[in-house]
Amino acid sequence: MIPLGIGEIAAITGGTVKGDGTVMVTAPAVLDGREAEPGGLFVAFDGEHVDGHDYADQAGRAGAAAVLGSRPTSLPTVVVEDAQTALQSLAADVVARLRGRLHVVGVTGSQGKTGTKDLLGAVLSSAAPTIAAIGSRNNELGVPTTMLRADADTRFLALELGARRVGDIAALTDLVAPDTAVVLNVGQAHLSHFGSRAAIAEAKGELVAGLAPGGTAVLNADDPRVVAMRALTDGPVLTFGRAAHADVRVLDLRVDRLGRPTFTLRTAETSVPVTLPLVGAHQACNAAAAAAAGLAAGVPLEAAATALASASLSKWRMELRPLESGVTLLDDSYNANPDSARAALDALATIEGGRRIAVLGAMAELGDASEAEHRAIGAYAGSRADVVVAVGETARPIAEGAGARSVALEDNDTAAEWLRGHLAAGDVVLVKASREARLDAVAAALT
Repeated sequence: MIPLGIGEIAAITGGTVKGDGTVMVTAPAVLDGREAEPGGLFVAFDGEHVDGHDYADQAGRAGAAAVLGSRPTSLPTVVVEDAQTALQSLAADVVARLRGRLHVVGVTGSQGKTGTKDLLGAVLSSAAPTIAAIGSRNNELGVPTTMLRADADTRFLALELGARRVGDIAALTDLVAPDTAVVLNVGQAHLSHFGSRAAIAEAKGELVAGLAPGGTAVLNADDPRVVAMRALTDGPVLTFGRAAHADVRVLDLRVDRLGRPTFTLRTAETSVPVTLPLVGAHQACNAAAAAAAGLAAGVPLEAAATALASASLSKWRMELRPLESGVTLLDDSYNANPDSARAALDALATIEGGRRIAVLGAMAELGDASEAEHRAIGAYAGSRADVVVAVGETARPIAEGAGARSVALEDNDTAAEWLRGHLAAGDVVLVKASREARLDAVAAALT
């Protein structure tokens, strides 16, 4: 974050300083007091269950210099009417000051956002100082806190933008119009909120519509709903994917014994070989998206390929870990929807070993289609795994879809106990569910 006096923050946000008005904020803004850095800003919210203002002392012990909140605290505080609005205003102001030397890339899609953002961060970092969103901080609070990590040395800012309803991404592009907009796909994530795939496409298209003047849209050539978004911009468009007409095309895709993809990225000018240290053939198209966005930002394809070869993903996303027991764990427990579940099951099927065991929990926010979608995933899992373990009541249709090779278990503790009693050396275990299912606890129990 660029250094700002607490009085200047108050002027930007329309707030009032309570406490020492000479304090300088020199480190990023955080929403969790435990994450505060020396000289940082703690943003306090008065939530339904927890009042963040009560944690000002905790933030201070971690090094926070000041608080942005709706009432005074034990630290110097900028008191505002609405902390969320103030946080967003501050982020927009800071990025606007940096914009002359800062290239902003936004990434959205129904699945693969975080992984692609991670790959993009690696590509951009190979060329110049880059700030990329941490994990899946992609909402009305996560995006501005990422923006506030940028400083005078930052040349690239990679943002992940999520949505639960039409208008969410437009509100985020109002804070910062991206120079490059990457749209990965239009799937079924959050279908219960949107109501239809058409509404999801409209929401994802807001990123393209929100481009800065002359900005580049990077679109998935394999998804017709995404390709149609070229009509939303008068600026340049780059496409990626396996389609013959893709500007950055994935060719010669294959995977090794651990499911890690090797392929060629080809443009009209050149082609480069790429080997990813990640699991899953689907990562190739994510890498193509990152490389295409890199081209739009001035990173040569050769440099992107080199960066991709050592890239890594955020926690609980296709993490492949050998365990002391001889079992191989594929931990993809951070989130799930039908499309990402199929991709993870495809990856499981490519990993060499003994039995392939799919431990699957609930996929949230599928609305009226939930039972049918869970049953369909069960049937698909039955074609990809030797054993399918469905965890929790919502996931029970997965077991029904998988048939004789399935087992339905009540909760995470029961699943962990069952696995400990049934796994053998050589088995490969996939753990996958939506975040609310907390199947990371099952993965952790195995390690």
